Amino acid sequence: MKKLRFLVSLTTKENDYQLEQAASAQEASRRLGVDLEILYADNDAITQSTQILKALQTDPQLRPDAIAFEPVGATSLPQVARTAAGAGVAWAVLNREADYLSELRKTTRVPILSISSDHKEIGKIQGQQFAALLPRGGSILYIQGPSENSAAKDRTTGMHTTLPANIHVTALRGQWTEESAYKSISSWMRLNLANKSGIDLVGAQNDTMAIGARKAFEDASQGEERENWLRLPYTGVDGLPKTGQTWVRTGSLKATVIVPANAGQAISMIAEAINSGSRVPERSYTVPTSFPALEKLAR
Repeated sequence: MKKLRFLVSLTTKENDYQLEQAASAQEASRRLGVDLEILYADNDAITQSTQILKALQTDPQLRPDAIAFEPVGATSLPQVARTAAGAGVAWAVLNREADYLSELRKTTRVPILSISSDHKEIGKIQGQQFAALLPRGGSILYIQGPSENSAAKDRTTGMHTTLPANIHVTALRGQWTEESAYKSISSWMRLNLANKSGIDLVGAQNDTMAIGARKAFEDASQGEERENWLRLPYTGVDGLPKTGQTWVRTGSLKATVIVPANAGQAISMIAEAINSGSRVPERSYTVPTSFPALEKLAR
């Protein structure tokens, strides 16, 4: 039996969830005896599409049997997906809905699928965390992912469905990285009204941005003001064992949402389908959970 070759394309090395995605892909490839190449797009959609197309245009003997990727930009690279399917290369979209999958699955027998976190559910859990931490209401500073990113949009939508009416939201933007949140908070702090705004909680759409926000407040303020900012509850999303969960246990974060990595699951599903000739589900979802549990957080 031919040894399978897989390519995994991720958004950036500057994000702990993406590194966990890489680790889960590596673990699955070792377990299944699959050759694996991992590429990072440095948060650039053109770089990502160029890297994947280059892999598809290599000699057929060197071409990957499957590509799993987490999209950087607003789209899930439909033209690149069609190129892959036309070359007989399996295609998996990670953490993003892709409307073209149904059409593409009709044109080829290779596995075509998406596997995603339920981003609206993640947002709902985070909204419930905000409610538990601010039972009498208040104001939160909410650091979102990129404006064109559907995961960021869905997390925001979900959050607002469970957020009580007595909690006011001030939204800022980041790029899923600690540095981007640091810059966003630093810019906000320079505004004349920033220091006068009564903020009761800082929430971010991932853990690294929450930590970046905390570091920005630590560096941009002094004395009692600094202590007041650092005394606030900070929350994030991803909840990886070595970062998010550890930050909660050590007090840097008050809460996070555990989001299971899914790149390894995509590799396992595709490898099994190729080896057995079976079909894969078009869409699969992982299940997020609050850390700590909402009941404990409310206490």
